[in-house]
Amino acid sequence: MLHKDYTPDCIPQETSNALRARWISCLARAPQAWLEIRLGRLCEGELQLLRPAETGLMMVQGRAGGSGQRFNLGEVSVTRCVLKPDALRTGCDQVGVAYVMGGSHRHAQLAAVADALLQDPALHAHWNTVLVEPLLQMQAAQAQTHNAQAQATRVEFFTVAREAGAGADDEGDA
Repeated sequence: MLHKDYTPDCIPQETSNALRARWISCLARAPQAWLEIRLGRLCEGELQLLRPAETGLMMVQGRAGGSGQRFNLGEVSVTRCVLKPDALRTGCDQVGVAYVMGGSHRHAQLAAVADALLQDPALHAHWNTVLVEPLLQMQAAQAQTHNAQAQATRVEFFTVAREAGAGADDEGDA
Protein backbone atom coordinates (compact mmCIF):
# COMPACT_ATOMS: atom_id res chain seq x y z
CA MET A 1 0.00 0.00 0.00
CA LEU A 2 1.32 3.42 -0.84
CA HIS A 3 2.06 5.86 1.92
CA LYS A 4 -0.96 8.10 2.46
CA ASP A 5 1.07 11.26 1.69
CA TYR A 6 2.27 9.89 -1.66
CA THR A 7 -0.91 10.36 -3.67
CA PRO A 8 -1.79 13.96 -4.54
CA ASP A 9 -5.50 14.82 -4.45
CA CYS A 10 -5.60 15.08 -8.24
CA ILE A 11 -4.51 11.42 -8.79
CA PRO A 12 -7.03 8.71 -7.87
CA GLN A 13 -5.71 5.97 -5.55
CA GLU A 14 -6.34 3.30 -8.23
CA THR A 15 -4.04 5.14 -10.65
CA SER A 16 -1.23 5.48 -8.11
CA ASN A 17 -1.55 1.78 -7.22
CA ALA A 18 -1.24 0.92 -10.91
CA LEU A 19 1.88 3.10 -11.19
CA ARG A 20 3.46 1.40 -8.19
CA ALA A 21 2.60 -2.03 -9.57
CA ARG A 22 4.29 -1.02 -12.83
CA TRP A 23 7.56 0.06 -11.19
CA ILE A 24 7.62 -2.96 -8.84
CA SER A 25 7.24 -5.25 -11.86
CA CYS A 26 9.91 -3.33 -13.74
CA LEU A 27 12.37 -3.54 -10.81
CA ALA A 28 11.73 -7.26 -10.34
CA ARG A 29 12.74 -7.91 -13.96
CA ALA A 30 15.73 -5.55 -13.89
CA PRO A 31 19.21 -7.04 -14.10
CA GLN A 32 20.80 -7.16 -10.66
CA ALA A 33 24.10 -5.69 -11.91
CA TRP A 34 22.22 -2.73 -13.40
CA LEU A 35 20.50 -2.03 -10.05
CA GLU A 36 23.78 -2.53 -8.17
CA ILE A 37 25.48 0.23 -10.17
CA ARG A 38 22.69 2.72 -9.44
CA LEU A 39 21.68 1.73 -5.89
CA GLY A 40 24.56 -0.24 -4.39
CA ARG A 41 25.96 2.66 -2.38
CA LEU A 42 22.53 3.29 -0.80
CA CYS A 43 22.43 -0.29 0.49
CA GLU A 44 25.78 0.04 2.29
CA GLY A 45 24.19 1.84 5.24
CA GLU A 46 22.00 0.38 7.96
CA LEU A 47 18.95 -1.26 6.43
CA GLN A 48 16.03 -1.85 8.77
CA LEU A 49 14.95 -5.31 7.64
CA LEU A 50 11.26 -5.67 8.47
CA ARG A 51 11.23 -9.01 6.62
CA PRO A 52 14.74 -10.11 5.72
CA ALA A 53 15.20 -11.47 2.22
CA GLU A 54 14.01 -15.06 2.09
CA THR A 55 13.52 -17.49 -0.76
CA GLY A 56 10.51 -19.73 -1.21
CA LEU A 57 8.38 -21.32 -3.88
CA MET A 58 5.37 -19.90 -5.69
CA MET A 59 2.92 -21.75 -7.93
CA VAL A 60 2.84 -20.50 -11.51
CA GLN A 61 -0.37 -20.86 -13.50
CA GLY A 62 -0.86 -21.03 -17.25
CA ARG A 63 -3.84 -20.89 -19.57
CA ALA A 64 -4.65 -23.39 -22.27
CA GLY A 65 -4.17 -21.59 -25.56
CA GLY A 66 -3.40 -18.36 -23.72
CA SER A 67 -7.08 -17.68 -23.03
CA GLY A 68 -8.57 -20.96 -21.80
CA GLN A 69 -8.94 -22.32 -18.30
CA ARG A 70 -6.13 -21.87 -15.81
CA PHE A 71 -3.98 -24.79 -14.79
CA ASN A 72 -1.02 -25.18 -12.44
CA LEU A 73 2.10 -25.11 -14.57
CA GLY A 74 4.69 -25.62 -11.85
CA GLU A 75 6.63 -23.91 -9.08
CA VAL A 76 9.22 -21.17 -9.33
CA SER A 77 11.61 -19.88 -6.68
CA VAL A 78 10.89 -16.34 -5.50
CA THR A 79 12.77 -14.11 -3.06
CA ARG A 80 10.97 -11.41 -1.11
CA CYS A 81 12.22 -8.59 1.08
CA VAL A 82 10.58 -5.79 3.09
CA LEU A 83 12.83 -3.05 4.46
CA LYS A 84 13.33 0.60 5.33
CA PRO A 85 16.49 2.14 3.88
CA ASP A 86 18.88 4.20 5.99
CA ALA A 87 17.09 7.56 6.26
CA LEU A 88 20.34 9.48 6.82
CA ARG A 89 21.93 8.06 3.67
CA THR A 90 18.86 8.11 1.39
CA GLY A 91 16.64 10.86 2.80
CA CYS A 92 13.78 8.37 2.62
CA ASP A 93 11.61 7.05 5.44
CA GLN A 94 9.32 4.77 3.37
CA VAL A 95 8.97 0.99 3.52
CA GLY A 96 10.04 -0.83 0.36
CA VAL A 97 8.77 -4.22 -0.82
CA ALA A 98 10.19 -6.52 -3.49
CA TYR A 99 9.49 -9.95 -4.94
CA VAL A 100 12.01 -11.23 -7.49
CA MET A 101 12.23 -14.55 -9.31
CA GLY A 102 15.20 -16.63 -8.29
CA GLY A 103 17.22 -16.85 -5.12
CA SER A 104 19.17 -13.57 -5.11
CA HIS A 105 18.75 -11.88 -1.73
CA ARG A 106 20.78 -8.89 -2.93
CA HIS A 107 18.50 -8.35 -5.94
CA ALA A 108 15.46 -8.34 -3.62
CA GLN A 109 17.15 -5.83 -1.29
CA LEU A 110 18.06 -3.50 -4.16
CA ALA A 111 14.53 -3.64 -5.59
CA ALA A 112 13.01 -2.98 -2.14
CA VAL A 113 15.26 0.06 -1.62
CA ALA A 114 14.22 1.35 -5.04
CA ASP A 115 10.54 0.83 -4.18
CA ALA A 116 10.98 2.85 -0.98
CA LEU A 117 12.73 5.68 -2.84
CA LEU A 118 10.04 5.78 -5.51
CA GLN A 119 7.27 6.05 -2.90
CA ASP A 120 8.78 9.18 -1.34
CA PRO A 121 7.05 12.23 -2.90
CA ALA A 122 10.22 14.35 -2.71
CA LEU A 123 12.41 11.70 -4.36
CA HIS A 124 9.98 10.08 -6.79
CA ALA A 125 10.66 12.25 -9.86
CA HIS A 126 14.44 11.78 -9.63
CA TRP A 127 14.37 8.02 -9.10
CA ASN A 128 11.66 7.51 -11.69
CA THR A 129 13.94 9.23 -14.24
CA VAL A 130 17.07 7.38 -13.09
CA LEU A 131 15.58 3.90 -12.63
CA VAL A 132 12.12 3.22 -14.00
CA GLU A 133 12.13 5.05 -17.35
CA PRO A 134 15.46 3.58 -18.56
CA LEU A 135 14.40 0.10 -17.39
CA LEU A 136 11.07 0.33 -19.21
CA GLN A 137 12.87 1.38 -22.40
CA MET A 138 15.42 -1.41 -22.04
CA GLN A 139 12.72 -4.02 -21.35
CA ALA A 140 10.61 -2.80 -24.30
CA ALA A 141 13.64 -3.08 -26.60
CA GLN A 142 14.31 -6.61 -25.33
CA ALA A 143 10.68 -7.58 -25.91
CA GLN A 144 10.79 -6.15 -29.43
CA THR A 145 13.99 -8.10 -30.19
CA HIS A 146 12.45 -11.27 -28.78
CA ASN A 147 9.28 -10.81 -30.85
CA ALA A 148 11.33 -10.17 -34.01
CA GLN A 149 13.31 -13.36 -33.41
CA ALA A 150 10.11 -15.32 -32.84
CA GLN A 151 8.55 -13.95 -36.03
CA ALA A 152 11.69 -14.84 -38.01
CA THR A 153 11.26 -18.48 -37.02
CA ARG A 154 7.51 -18.61 -37.56
CA VAL A 155 6.33 -21.40 -39.83
CA GLU A 156 3.03 -21.35 -41.71
CA PHE A 157 1.49 -24.75 -42.32
CA PHE A 158 -0.97 -25.15 -45.15
CA THR A 159 -3.32 -28.09 -45.21
CA VAL A 160 -4.75 -29.76 -48.26
CA ALA A 161 -8.25 -28.82 -47.11
CA ARG A 162 -7.35 -25.13 -46.82
CA GLU A 163 -5.66 -25.10 -50.23
CA ALA A 164 -8.60 -26.96 -51.79
CA GLY A 165 -11.03 -24.50 -50.21
CA ALA A 166 -9.07 -21.53 -51.56
CA GLY A 167 -9.05 -23.03 -55.04
CA ALA A 168 -12.80 -23.61 -55.01
CA ASP A 169 -13.41 -19.95 -54.12
CA ASP A 170 -11.17 -18.80 -56.95
CA GLU A 171 -13.04 -20.90 -59.53
CA GLY A 172 -16.39 -19.57 -58.33
CA ASP A 173 -15.26 -15.97 -58.84
CA ALA A 174 -14.32 -16.55 -62.48
